[in-house]
Amino acid sequence: MSLNARIGRIESLLERAEPPAVELAQALLDLYGEGLTRIMAAADDDLAARLADDDVVAHLLLLHDLHPIDVRTRVEDALRGTGAEVVSVDGDLVRVRLDDDGGRCSADAARRAVRDAAPEVERIEIVQPLPKVGTGRWTT
Repeated sequence: MSLNARIGRIESLLERAEPPAVELAQALLDLYGEGLTRIMAAADDDLAARLADDDVVAHLLLLHDLHPIDVRTRVEDALRGTGAEVVSVDGDLVRVRLDDDGGRCSADAARRAVRDAAPEVERIEIVQPLPKVGTGRWTT
């Protein structure tokens, strides 16, 4: 079962769970969060980066706000080579500009890349590309 499928299953079960079961899940999350906090505090930069490189561990680190790589860096890495670029990261909003010819990266592909790299991002805006030099017009 994929990570996203597992997360969806957990969320579905929690939505239907009785209050004591939800309280139990929260207590377990708190305990695991404390354990991860201690692990990350003891890890050097190399180990922290290797842990964050694992999809499942990265999700747990994000869940507990412990991911060692900031949102902007993760999104820039995900968009590298696509022709899309990060314009800004403001809280839960990421603004992305596509390349000027729109050929290498679609808006949907850019959004997927951002969500995969930074699932905590709530909003993704695609902004107008810069005008091509010498055309005096905006491209789409």
